[in-house]
Amino acid sequence: MEEERRLPPGQYIPRGRPVIHYGRVPSFRPERWNLMVFGATASGTETRLTWPEFSALPRVTVVADFHCVTRFSTLDNEWGGVAATTLLELVPPAPDVRHVMIWAEYGYSANLRMSDFAAPQTLFATELDREPLTPERGHPVRLIVPHLYAWKSVKWVRGVEYLREDRRGFWEERGYHNIGDPWREQRYSYQEDPGEGPP
Repeated sequence: MEEERRLPPGQYIPRGRPVIHYGRVPSFRPERWNLMVFGATASGTETRLTWPEFSALPRVTVVADFHCVTRFSTLDNEWGGVAATTLLELVPPAPDVRHVMIWAEYGYSANLRMSDFAAPQTLFATELDREPLTPERGHPVRLIVPHLYAWKSVKWVRGVEYLREDRRGFWEERGYHNIGDPWREQRYSYQEDPGEGPP
């Protein structure tokens, strides 16, 4: 069956689209919202994009499957938003940056290798299936990294920090795998091979 061939090991297709998140859903105030890009930038300075500035960036559409570490997968999700590569062009990292930390409301975070962040399908999504994201799904902006488990697809994004050295994010500090490849079932930190996480 075609759908089964598209499922990573241990995953299943649920009814509907489950919604899972940690903590309460934040309120969106456009006049106060900004996206901060900081850390090891090429210029050595931080950049803050207001909501109108972010909304004016070029948009892309990505159709991709979505794999939650809790074992459900949803197929053919149509995400609309701003490609991560657009942000990298707008605010370039220093040449020796190899990782990023994505920051969200309430201090939530998830770390990514730069190669995952800069992948062609990684985007800052504002829409799902041509409709604005609901608050529970990450409105106004969530990162989507389709080739990794969904805890790396951070909801309610507020910042991108360029890192020269890797650091673990919120769930990675609490026992989740540092990389999170669903095809390799990289669910938990005890599964990490040498070099897959910070010391």
